[in-house]
Amino acid sequence: MGNLYKEGENRKQQMFFPPSIDEYVSVDNPVRAIEDYVEMLNMIELGFTKAALNSSDGQPAYHPKLLLKIYIYGYLNKVRSSRRLEVEIKRNIEMMWLCAGLQPSYKTIANFRKDNSKALKKVFREFVLLCREIDLVTGELVAIDGAFLRANASKNQLISKKNVVSDLAKIDENIDEYLNALNFSDTADKTEQPLKPTANYLSKMKTRKAKLDKDLALLEMMGVTQYNRTDPDAKKMVKPSHNLMAYNSQIAVDSKYKLIIATDVSSEGQDYHQLYPMAKEAKAILDQDHLNVVADAGYYGGKQVNNCKKENITPYLSIPDKQKGREKKGFFPQDAFTYDPSNDLFICPNQKELHKSTAVQIEHDTRYYFYGAAIKSCSACPVRSQCIPEKSRFKKISISEHYQTVKEHARMMQTTQAKNVINKRAAICEHPFGTTKQTLGWSHFLVRGIEKVSGENALIMFIYNFRRILNLIGPNLFRKLMNALKNNENIDAIKAEIALHIALSIEIWAVLVQILQLNGFRDDFWDFEAKSV
Repeated sequence: MGNLYKEGENRKQQMFFPPSIDEYVSVDNPVRAIEDYVEMLNMIELGFTKAALNSSDGQPAYHPKLLLKIYIYGYLNKVRSSRRLEVEIKRNIEMMWLCAGLQPSYKTIANFRKDNSKALKKVFREFVLLCREIDLVTGELVAIDGAFLRANASKNQLISKKNVVSDLAKIDENIDEYLNALNFSDTADKTEQPLKPTANYLSKMKTRKAKLDKDLALLEMMGVTQYNRTDPDAKKMVKPSHNLMAYNSQIAVDSKYKLIIATDVSSEGQDYHQLYPMAKEAKAILDQDHLNVVADAGYYGGKQVNNCKKENITPYLSIPDKQKGREKKGFFPQDAFTYDPSNDLFICPNQKELHKSTAVQIEHDTRYYFYGAAIKSCSACPVRSQCIPEKSRFKKISISEHYQTVKEHARMMQTTQAKNVINKRAAICEHPFGTTKQTLGWSHFLVRGIEKVSGENALIMFIYNFRRILNLIGPNLFRKLMNALKNNENIDAIKAEIALHIALSIEIWAVLVQILQLNGFRDDFWDFEAKSV
């Protein structure tokens, strides 16, 4: 009876024609797409530095293209650590093929990412321009979103002004209580149990107080409210369930195939100042005269909307309802007060005038003007209880210098078109962060300092786009495009082939969905273009 199981080759058997490493890597393997793309790049124009070995024997440096290939492959396959990448180079057939037998050390690999943040941002931009050239980015609608990605810093190394002030107050209180207890012990009746002071308690408290005073002085000298000793640029950012040391990663996503066209990193824990810079960057990359952008209410601000309008950018974003609290208390909302632009005053619900004050307040680089009613009018007003609290003497309204722009934006957001655009937002911009954080596990940065972090952030978003394109058109078609670009050939035929490939993929998926639905499967959120990739 023969052997029931397949037998492998004898490991010690010598072969007359041994297979090459190239034979172990299939023609449609994504690693070949990485090779073709990186070989097409001009590393000098992109600004990459030499990644030399840390040795004194004068051996040549590793080519930046090699190190970029290593990082692209690693991030595509959820391997980001330089030490783990070094291990993969020595055991992974695909990495051996990609590196052509070269084995840079983890230090060389780590230094490349650390020293080339600006160049990595240019690689991201170049790839977006390539996607635009082959019509995979249209700029019809761009969605802007942000997410907190954990910094390479511990909360234990955070100096917070709020916590320092609180701890100083507690230490002063503890010292006073301790001294009072000592005084009581000295004057108490000898029959009572005397206080047994803890060894060096007072000395420890004073040492702790001196350290906190030093931390507070540091914060005041720097003019900040928090400082992390590990990564000074990282900030504590608050989420509903917890807080973390993080950076605020921003992306602008094209609506057609959810490709990221612009990205940046901020140390601010809110998105208030990010709408205009991200929209302006997206418009510049798309090279369009006009751009429609959509974002959530966290991006709303009169100055941001006004700046967008000046750059011929139409923002679609919901307006936060700041009047809910007043309405719940039974007070009139600010909309109940009518503005008269010809006389620059407000008319209250009781038809009394609120005149402009000379006082001006500046907040977030925005001027705020104040309008007030006469005390006599408010005191005799029949609807006073619905307008101001009992202790207030008169009604006062503050508006920003962008009041007219805000009112126009509010009217626009009431239109059916604006509501339809807002409904598309989540499906466009939440997909990239969902993929990067949940599928690929890129929820944190490995480098420190906002400049280096911005480089790694650009690398992460480039890898997302690269992966997206390979899923969309396939490695073979992508390689065909790279070869045509490398040889300066006309790519119109390849663009048509790409469009046909995507159209067929969408049709095939649509048929598959119909079959699933006929067999009892139900999903109300199918997005054929998204599911096709």
